[in-house]
Amino acid sequence: MSDTLSPTGQKPAPVSVQPFQFRGLFLTAIALRLETDAPDDVFYAALDAQLAKTPHLLAGAPMVLDFAQVPEFSKPADVRDMIDNLFARDLQIFGAQNATEAQLNAVKGYGIIPIKVGRETAMPEPKPQKPQKPQPAAKRAAPPVPRNKVVQTPVRSGQMIVAEHGDLTVVGSVASGAELVAAGNIHVYGTLRGRAMAGAHGDESARIFCRQLDAELLAIAGLYKTSETIPAELRRKPVQVFLDDDKLCVEAFE
Repeated sequence: MSDTLSPTGQKPAPVSVQPFQFRGLFLTAIALRLETDAPDDVFYAALDAQLAKTPHLLAGAPMVLDFAQVPEFSKPADVRDMIDNLFARDLQIFGAQNATEAQLNAVKGYGIIPIKVGRETAMPEPKPQKPQKPQPAAKRAAPPVPRNKVVQTPVRSGQMIVAEHGDLTVVGSVASGAELVAAGNIHVYGTLRGRAMAGAHGDESARIFCRQLDAELLAIAGLYKTSETIPAELRRKPVQVFLDDDKLCVEAFE
């Protein structure tokens, strides 16, 4: 077999630098939790109404289907019909979580992959071992300290700031079109525009604090409010955002 030649007829020069990198990516996605095993006209009407309210948030956004509440919804024709309807609405479904084997089989051919979020596999049972002489107890390692992040400058439009293992503090304002993501709490010592998502790994005790609220989106552990659903009387006020009984609450400081 002859050597591969470049378009100029020359052999390509040896590659001294790896032409690619594998890098971890922290991706913000939206989960669509199905709560009916029979999506009908009422389901799609409600979905269309929500899309009309928040087109900038949902249309074209990476999305995961959550089947946790509908394990019986697995008939291939019904599942595929629903996915076709979601794709027709420009909902970019790329993953399925809490799905049964039958549900995963039903979505084959759509490029949808199984997603595991916040689950731990059981540790295998240790094999019996011969008794050994007791050893001095080793000191227990201290738990890892959360890695908090502090941003000393204003966050510009288009920036995404992530604190993957702790709290995020911004000493300044956050512009419209910017995005804050934190595993823990978010503190903004200025005007909060753009999007703020605390408890990104599912911590329902996380909170968002800001001196002046003007946000496009607020979210904690996946539950969110958009600018259209934030009460007008809380605009431009110092507030805290938290979860209470599975509801996202926005409360002004006294």
